[in-house]
Amino acid sequence: MENHNPPVSETNKEEDFATLFEATSQQSQIKEGEIVKGKVIKVTKDSVLIDIGFKSEGVVPIEEFADPTGKIKVNEGDIVEVFLERWEDENGNVVISKFEADRMRVWDEISEAYKKGDTIEGTITQKIKGGLSVTIKGGVKAFLPGSQIDVKPPKNLDQYLNQTCNFTILKFNKKRGNIVLSRRSIIEKEREELRTQTLSQLQEGTIVEGTIKNITEYGAFIDLGGVDGLVHITDMSWGKVTNPNDLMKIGDKVKVVVLKYDPQTEKVSLGMKQLKEDPWLSVPQKYPKGSKVTGKITAILDYGLLVTIEDGVEGLVHVSEITWSKKVKNPLKKFKVGDEIEAMVLEMDQAARKISLGIKQLEPDPWTLFTEKYKPGDKITGKVHAITDYGAFIEITDGIDGLVHKSDLSWTQKINHPSEFLRKGQIVDAVILNINYQEKRVSLGIKQLTEDPWERIPRDYPPGSILEVKITKITDFGAFAEIEKGIEGLIHISEMSDEPIKNPSEVVKEGDKVRAEVITVDPNERKIALSMKTVAGIEEVQDIEEFRKAQASLQAQKPASTIGELIKQKMGDQILEISKEPSSDNKNGKKEK
Repeated sequence: MENHNPPVSETNKEEDFATLFEATSQQSQIKEGEIVKGKVIKVTKDSVLIDIGFKSEGVVPIEEFADPTGKIKVNEGDIVEVFLERWEDENGNVVISKFEADRMRVWDEISEAYKKGDTIEGTITQKIKGGLSVTIKGGVKAFLPGSQIDVKPPKNLDQYLNQTCNFTILKFNKKRGNIVLSRRSIIEKEREELRTQTLSQLQEGTIVEGTIKNITEYGAFIDLGGVDGLVHITDMSWGKVTNPNDLMKIGDKVKVVVLKYDPQTEKVSLGMKQLKEDPWLSVPQKYPKGSKVTGKITAILDYGLLVTIEDGVEGLVHVSEITWSKKVKNPLKKFKVGDEIEAMVLEMDQAARKISLGIKQLEPDPWTLFTEKYKPGDKITGKVHAITDYGAFIEITDGIDGLVHKSDLSWTQKINHPSEFLRKGQIVDAVILNINYQEKRVSLGIKQLTEDPWERIPRDYPPGSILEVKITKITDFGAFAEIEKGIEGLIHISEMSDEPIKNPSEVVKEGDKVRAEVITVDPNERKIALSMKTVAGIEEVQDIEEFRKAQASLQAQKPASTIGELIKQKMGDQILEISKEPSSDNKNGKKEK
């Protein structure tokens, strides 16, 4: 068999031996697990061939040469650093890695930064137990504890995600791959430097900018740059502030003025409203009494509406100044917070920073219209809408009521309660007695619709009149008797009989009809005095006079013709004579005629 291999020359043998010797020598100097330098021999679409001076080249995937944007940055002839993993694999090829070399170089840089106390940049990528995960150089993962995120441990960690910050290295262990970072230490250092600078510039009256750090019920704390100042709730606005959260939120940038600064305690009092002129200085000129204003309802209270006319200027519409009508039970229900309304300025107190407003004043005053249409003496018709112990209220027009006092319900009836005479909802006629515009009151009368009977009583029942009356009520001192409907007279116990009596019920009872004489009539007191005993005497005399007249007429018509008639006539004359004699007491103490 022929040998087609060319003969090996002595020169080739020497070159191969030199190469092998150099590779063996370099291999003895470089150890696996170290970073070595190599030369890029060839670049393909998938890999990069690198010569590190060994008998064979190493192959590195092309993606290990990509920058963060994905762009490949490598060319033939470039000198690069790679990590020597093994001198040979199963195919006799050297195993190297650009990625691992970069990673090891990053760890070296991190180690160097840790030793020197330098800061390192990283991006917060995700939340993990106890804190946050941070990606630093070369994709190395590090741990940021919650206590090291900020000066005060934050409650919401999501706000820090994807933020790129500078950190200091608290702990470093390359073997374990453990790195612990701190952002707090950098912030504290920066704040201290900023604090020193801020304090040196603080003066009362200086306008500064800060960030709202915290909000409480009594004010807000502003970070001025390493120094916190307090804006009290009373210094936030010229208007009334009930909740600071309505004006600001944490993280807002605001301008404030330094009201007071104590270098000893380093306490800073700030103000926001002081950046604007006090609006109350010009309020009297801008909103004089009687002027119309427009404002927004900021609060609905039990007693009225709180209206903001402009920033720092508020007015109150009292519930009584909303509508003229009294039919609306709760006029506040028609409004809601945020409504824009028009009102009239009623009163102003600049010192107390108070404005009284009215809504109903923008409409015609029904009392003005009423007084133009009605006057005392006019007759009206209305509905009874309320009854009290002392009278009844009658609606005359919308928003205007008149009062009928119980004493003006009837000329003759004694009314204990108005409900005895009227009922709610009843339509009645009445007469206007008086109109008081200042106090907004109207007095009405129902009895005035008819003539006062006591104006004719003295004429109809003069003293000496004998009347038939009905006993309506018996008392200890006498009996009341009805003369006509609604008109009563009193028969005193002393006027009931000539004989002494202890109780009026011995003589009369309720319902009896008796004859009595009018003794006195007092129209001012509306009283009539009656007597029964005088009527008895008068009627007795009248009976005798009628008997006498009858006898006289009989004698004139027919002369006596018999002895019996003469005797009767004689006896009648004797009776008449006896009746003319004065009476005398008999043995029993009784009167006799």
